[in-house]
Amino acid sequence: MSAAREIEDIQRQLVRHQHDHPPVRDLNRESDRRQTLAQRIGEDFARLVGSWTFVVIQVLLTLAWLALNALALVNHWDPYPFQLLNLVMSLEAALWVSIALMALNRFADRDRLRAQHDYEIDVKAEEEMRTLMTHLEVQDDVLLQVLHRLDRIDREMRRMARRMGIGEDGEGAKSSTA
Repeated sequence: MSAAREIEDIQRQLVRHQHDHPPVRDLNRESDRRQTLAQRIGEDFARLVGSWTFVVIQVLLTLAWLALNALALVNHWDPYPFQLLNLVMSLEAALWVSIALMALNRFADRDRLRAQHDYEIDVKAEEEMRTLMTHLEVQDDVLLQVLHRLDRIDREMRRMARRMGIGEDGEGAKSSTA
């Protein structure tokens, strides 16, 4: 078999890499697309409730309520011990906690989506690794074939050199005796 034909056989055996998995997704964009209007509003409120701006506004409103009721000379709408203020604050706390819990549920959904995405990436990486390992195994086989061919050529060259009377150092047998 000729060397060119052996090379063609080796080339046919090479592994050609093919991507047969879906492309990587942008989870933030995908999650935002799935959100309803109510979910977006809930997340915005949850962000507001969890900010220093909200805390400062709450403190200012409470102080204003107390000051207007304590200092008002006439028409106390919520006299001391401020039971209406207590009711309003309790209802408000229940509302904000509910909104925050809905936002946390939404974040949990997003985390599940991220976990699924991480799994898909792991599967892709495993597929790529398997393809690379197969390619390296084929390269090992090709290298062994090349080494065997070089070994055959080397033995054939030595046999031809012995027939022609050429020694290992490349000089003829007659010149080495003289």
